[in-house]
Amino acid sequence: MRRGDVKSWHDTDMIEIPSHIRGLVFDCDGTIADTMPAHYRSWTAALGEHGVEFPEALFYEFGGIPTPRIIEILNERHGHSMPVEETAHRKELLFEQTLHEVLPIEPVVEVIKAYDGRLPMAVATGGYRHIATKTLKLLGLFDKFQALVCAEDIQNPKPAPDVFLEAARRIGVDPALCMAFEDANLGVQSATAAGMLVVDVRHLPKG
Repeated sequence: MRRGDVKSWHDTDMIEIPSHIRGLVFDCDGTIADTMPAHYRSWTAALGEHGVEFPEALFYEFGGIPTPRIIEILNERHGHSMPVEETAHRKELLFEQTLHEVLPIEPVVEVIKAYDGRLPMAVATGGYRHIATKTLKLLGLFDKFQALVCAEDIQNPKPAPDVFLEAARRIGVDPALCMAFEDANLGVQSATAAGMLVVDVRHLPKG
């Protein structure tokens, strides 16, 4: 595969790390942790308090965008007047209450465990640091990463390449020598724009 290529899980049953790869970069929600159903329930509950509906298809379309920005977009598109920070905080609070239910996405976690100590690894997420940290600790994976890049660390969210470029910088690996793992269109676009080899994990069995 060439730099910027996207690998689908229809291609193979096993994750192969090409010999030239020197670093691994993972999205968190929906890639390492099967959190997307819990996130969606939290969104519908938080927005429902304002009488706002959030179709599931739209939720997945927004994958990788920070929570406050999603609320801003909904306000802009549909004329809502939801308080951005207050609503974002409410959504994240509801999600945190369900974190203990989150399960790992095993084929990705197997890669993380297999390459622990062999290749530098980073997490590149559009989520908040405290939630990503708690998620990774609950799964017993936090200490396996040399860098954690979150919404607070970058100016331009996915699909801009910023989060993946910063992750590569922090682990000291050229982006062209990194393999990225993603589960959302915007994330795939972000990693591809960063020049990384991209694995699309959406067709993985979750367990």
